[in-house]
Amino acid sequence: MMQAVVMGSGSWGTAMAKVLVDAGTPTVLWSRRPELADAINRTHTNPDYLPQVPLPEGLRASADLAEVLAGADLVVCAVPSQSLRASMQTWLPHLADTATLMSLSKGVETGTLLRMSEVIAEVTGAASDRVAVLSGPNLAGEIAVGQPAATVVACEDESRARDIQKACSTRYFRPYTNTDVVGCEIGGAVKNVIALACGMASGVGLGENTLASIITRGLAETIRLGVALGARPETLAGLAGVGDLVATCSSPLSRNRTFGSRLGEGKTLAEAQEATNGQVAEGVKSCTSVRALAEKHGVDMPLTEAVHQVCHEGLTVTEAIYSLLGRRTKPE
Repeated sequence: MMQAVVMGSGSWGTAMAKVLVDAGTPTVLWSRRPELADAINRTHTNPDYLPQVPLPEGLRASADLAEVLAGADLVVCAVPSQSLRASMQTWLPHLADTATLMSLSKGVETGTLLRMSEVIAEVTGAASDRVAVLSGPNLAGEIAVGQPAATVVACEDESRARDIQKACSTRYFRPYTNTDVVGCEIGGAVKNVIALACGMASGVGLGENTLASIITRGLAETIRLGVALGARPETLAGLAGVGDLVATCSSPLSRNRTFGSRLGEGKTLAEAQEATNGQVAEGVKSCTSVRALAEKHGVDMPLTEAVHQVCHEGLTVTEAIYSLLGRRTKPE
């Protein structure tokens, strides 16, 4: 039987650990902070991130790296995208050479412009067919309470993807398998940026027509970039693309959507961060790296450019939205 460890005890890491245990997979949850690990073990909840969600009795948390990684067949990386490299370097001495390494992180690394699977492979030296990603319309709070959802497990090695599928299949969580790692990762990275744009539009009081337009044009940007990098269009038309995009752009549970709405209301980045319990939305940093990746490959991404300018160059949300609407149009 596969032994799993989830590295990161935030909302999504905790929810994923619960899914694995509910699927019958022995799982340990690693927390960077010993006090949080102790609280999880004592209360069978995660008081910092999912305080109202009972966790399975069989889920144990620990802050001891050597302990949690010893004998782990599946290492699930659930830390923010821009801290994944530093985290992997810390974990590296304790990783088994044969372990499957699966990323839940969604983003493009600043500076290197690498996807998360590429960061994992570069730091660990693992062959690409040992690295998997999981992506889909997966809002942590809904999954944690057992609301039905589907996702995609992508890995170049189909049999490894199927093993992960078995390890996390429950009556409420259905994983599908795919070999298109690039498509799944680009869908997950760009949707955070588009969700910021939707939040901004909502924050200035714009309605459903505007939001639908942003989501649709955001999907077009995502597909253009994905295809330029070798992704399959059908991946981005599925759960890991349009599915994740719609969920993240539409739900108040989405950190990126909520953060964007604060910016639309006129708050600064610092004020928006304070309003979201001190957590920075992934899209705030990813918009810059996604923009640079698009420029590198000659891909036109005006929404991503506008989000970057609002977050980092002082453009107002209203100016950004109306400049986008006033652009010269091309055939649909």
